[in-house]
Amino acid sequence: MHLIGIDVGTGSARAGVFDLRGALKGTSVQEIALWKGQGNRVEQSSDDIWRAVCGAVRGAVEASGIDPATVGGIGFDATCSLVILGAGGVPLPVAQDRNIIVWMDHRATGQAERINASGHRVLDYVGGIISPEMETPKLLWLKENMPEIYAQAWQFMDLTDFLTWRASGDLARSICTVTCKWTYLGHENRWDASYFEQIGLADLCADGFDRIGRRVVPVGTALGQGLTAAAAREMGLPEGIPVGAGLIDAHAGGLGTVGGAGDPTADLAYVFGTSSCTMTTTRDPAFVPGVWGPYYSAMVPGMWLNEGGQSAAGAAVDQLLDHHPYAPEAHRQAAACGQSLPAWLAAQLGDRPVLDLVAGLHVVPEVLGNRAPHANPHRRATVMGIGMDRGLESLLALYLATLCGLGYGLRQIIEAQDALGAKVERIAISGGAGRHPLVRQILADTTGKPVIAPETEEPVLLGAAMLGALAGGVHADAETVMQSMSRSGSVNQPDMEAFARHTARFGVFTRLQDIGSAATA
Repeated sequence: MHLIGIDVGTGSARAGVFDLRGALKGTSVQEIALWKGQGNRVEQSSDDIWRAVCGAVRGAVEASGIDPATVGGIGFDATCSLVILGAGGVPLPVAQDRNIIVWMDHRATGQAERINASGHRVLDYVGGIISPEMETPKLLWLKENMPEIYAQAWQFMDLTDFLTWRASGDLARSICTVTCKWTYLGHENRWDASYFEQIGLADLCADGFDRIGRRVVPVGTALGQGLTAAAAREMGLPEGIPVGAGLIDAHAGGLGTVGGAGDPTADLAYVFGTSSCTMTTTRDPAFVPGVWGPYYSAMVPGMWLNEGGQSAAGAAVDQLLDHHPYAPEAHRQAAACGQSLPAWLAAQLGDRPVLDLVAGLHVVPEVLGNRAPHANPHRRATVMGIGMDRGLESLLALYLATLCGLGYGLRQIIEAQDALGAKVERIAISGGAGRHPLVRQILADTTGKPVIAPETEEPVLLGAAMLGALAGGVHADAETVMQSMSRSGSVNQPDMEAFARHTARFGVFTRLQDIGSAATA
């Protein structure tokens, strides 16, 4: 038997075929279109994404060489983007053919601030402050700015739930998506109607919250009758394969990594991609201001989750490097080597000490605000210490200082959670931006925590495939499936002498954050 995991990120859809021990047999990737506009608007098309998903599945099955009849379960994960559908499931665009408001779209910042001013009790379960990246601020923006589109909408769905609906025909929502991004109270198994009434979205309470999720199910729950005939044709698979209720992409990375050591509460899952997400599993709820949650059963069923992260991580590296005068030439040389710019820069470092290269150069890489623990979407990046050098050496220093800044932000999250009961011993990393040993060592040295890489190269896809295993009845529960399919790989131990030197730089980082907050006030 084999399992298929499908991951839809910000820029691509990927699929992977795994065996029951979690060994990857084949993968494929398809790019998806992303539109960016003024006012931090970011949009996509659900039709475009579904085409990419089906193409990626076909490609992964072909690459694996397996018989499609051996597929025993399919799982999905995706970004927490808002999909708007009209009657019968037809895409209802907000512009041209684009009917998805992407997670990183910040057009609803004003609506989020008004919601936060309400002080409603559901905010206790999003770290006290709701983000414009979440769905109810986006829905409020849509109602106030595009009332006709809002009124016509048949369903508002998180992208993960849209994908499982297209695959299975089942409108059930995952407890992960609606608890983490829609204010569903997972520990009480209910929506709070008073919240929607208070913020101006009372109409969404009608018919048992039908437009946003009448039925909410645990992750990995088998949906409908499995893969529909139409979806099966498009994917090149047999009809009826079990489809599991999905996860947000970062949470799939968490599921694919934190069980490798046997105790999911010991490891902080750090998914390092375009943005970064941190996921901390606890047996009892921990309330940490500025850190989303605590969410019940949002990643590991029966346990609590605190979710932090940085609104831009890999995207912040790209943004800051592209401002450097040597960036065009560096891009050219990286492309000639078939590498991304960050990977090429890492190769140029050699054995030179990171801390010597970044001496005097400090970066707060908050190009899209601070997600956690300060929860301030207005913050912007700060760079201190740039000189007159316009060459490769100063570009490399800027790259390394930006990675250090991301590490210091991660340290802030860990320390804020640790103080309030969500303690971790290690960092379990996943995501494309965290694959290089240099990146993992900088994160270990800046946080003082061991950084564990999973054995598999595709932990996010593995996490999605685990959902297929649950749906197909291969394993009885999430803890069993994690222990059976995920294993820890290499470990980067912190250099405690370097950590002491980073601690001094961390003090500069926090002071620069304070200056940045004052500048945006």
